[in-house]
Amino acid sequence: MRGDLEFGSIPALVRTAAERYAEREAVVDGRVRITYRQLGEQVERAAAACLATGVEPGDRVAVWAPNTLDWIVSALGAVTAGAVLVPVNTRFKGSEAVQVLARTRARLLFVTGTFLGTSYVAALRSAAGRAVPGGAAGEGGGPRAVPGAGPLSGLPHLRDVVVLADAAPADFRTWKEFLAAGDAVPGTAVRARAGAVAPGAASDILFTSGTTGAPKGAVITHAQTLRAYGVWGELAGLREGDRYLIVNPFFHTFGYKAGVIASVMRGATMVPQPVFTPESVPARIAAERISVLPGPPTLLQALLDHPARAAYDLSSLRVVVTGAAVVPRLLIDRLRGELAIPTVLTAYGMSEATGVVTMCRRGDRAEVVAGTSGRAIPDTELRVAGPDGAAAAPGEAGEILVRGYQVMSGYFEDPQATAQVLGADGWLRTGDVGVLDADGNLRVTDRVKDMFIVGGFNAYPAEIELVLARHPGIAEVAVVGVPDARLGEVGKAFAVRRTRSGGEAGADVTADELIAWARREMANYKVPRAVEFVTELPRNASGKVRKGLLRERDARTGRCGEDAGPS
Repeated sequence: MRGDLEFGSIPALVRTAAERYAEREAVVDGRVRITYRQLGEQVERAAAACLATGVEPGDRVAVWAPNTLDWIVSALGAVTAGAVLVPVNTRFKGSEAVQVLARTRARLLFVTGTFLGTSYVAALRSAAGRAVPGGAAGEGGGPRAVPGAGPLSGLPHLRDVVVLADAAPADFRTWKEFLAAGDAVPGTAVRARAGAVAPGAASDILFTSGTTGAPKGAVITHAQTLRAYGVWGELAGLREGDRYLIVNPFFHTFGYKAGVIASVMRGATMVPQPVFTPESVPARIAAERISVLPGPPTLLQALLDHPARAAYDLSSLRVVVTGAAVVPRLLIDRLRGELAIPTVLTAYGMSEATGVVTMCRRGDRAEVVAGTSGRAIPDTELRVAGPDGAAAAPGEAGEILVRGYQVMSGYFEDPQATAQVLGADGWLRTGDVGVLDADGNLRVTDRVKDMFIVGGFNAYPAEIELVLARHPGIAEVAVVGVPDARLGEVGKAFAVRRTRSGGEAGADVTADELIAWARREMANYKVPRAVEFVTELPRNASGKVRKGLLRERDARTGRCGEDAGPS
């Protein structure tokens, strides 16, 4: 049954699941285990606290935290209160997170305490203190001042910050304090708010980046999410009682929607994994009898190559779904052969299309699963367009276009960017290049937008270049994705040193120094792994950097961290 017709909204989905799967285990987070009935109660309590805090329908509520039970409860609680969820990338530095919070004018933020040795509260305070109020929010100028601003001067629309921990600064609140504030809100008020959420209302804003380097938030509705992941669960074969290890981060559709939402729809047990390590995953699979494990090829390769794999019982694995990179045929064969996993599928999607466009089908041949991303999901049109805009013949490359119920209504408060990718006829320009075979299977061959994928994380060169260009020793820089044996692809920067006023080149900046500086300014997966210094960047007649030549140069020379002559 179509999810949007059965449930109508995510709040209705949570309420139905709490009744339908009441005593079935819903979430396992460390030593904490809760049933679907208990999950429903916790989500309702979080929604009550949102009401007590003053959250109104349509307000944006952000979550900046790793995969945990608290993420699930806070996010679903906010959505149940009628808010629009804004997941924030846990790999972001403080300034990157503040940019997303400012653009969406987030009303409430749930933030983790310390994660991977970093105090997110300290990073938030530092970055928000550097933010400069004055411009119009969502237009690139920073937030406008508003009466009764919250605890962070650089984020005047952010009225409340809740730390998902037992301690918080005086002007923030702990998770327990936040929940206690909602105890006085009657359940009838919470259910009335939840019942008023319409299927066509925005459920979340998922941020991506494009060629301009500025973050853009794809607005997705409740109906789109439920319908798409009802289909995803059906095609993947997700079923009641499955035990789902969610390694994909919740800030991404692969983690939140293909993970949390799909599991709640089907009555699967969610086992959130905050950080992937080759050592932890096989142990978790064996201990929890995991049956479903979606993830990028790098995760699956690490599992197969684990030196102590034979010591763990992995026989419970039944479904694997992967994508985000080229999938070697050998990987598919090893998953099916060495681990005897009956269902191994690949898929293709993007935030602007609710995260899912094509999927393989159970029973597809290994060469189809390894060599393509499958066929368009039901009720979705897929087209590969040539340079003239006409449909390309099977086997011919062109830009991938998609049209269907799951295509976003647009980027949040950015009609200009929306118009660049979404036509009046409903066709979404993905910016990816692909080939369709005679059976309609899609093979993604390139990326118009130059985006590359680092261990499952999307990295956007223009965004990285904007940061690197801030280094005082750099005049110009171009970033391209280059092959990497472990991560699939990594960034390589071609940089032109800044010339000093006396005419002497700024030769004091080295590759190691620039990389170390970049690690302090951006998420680790965005940081270039190599730098090659050049005297100029190759450009075409219109002044655009010819990145194809840079990729060819890397393939030809493989040099990094060196001075080089003109390209």
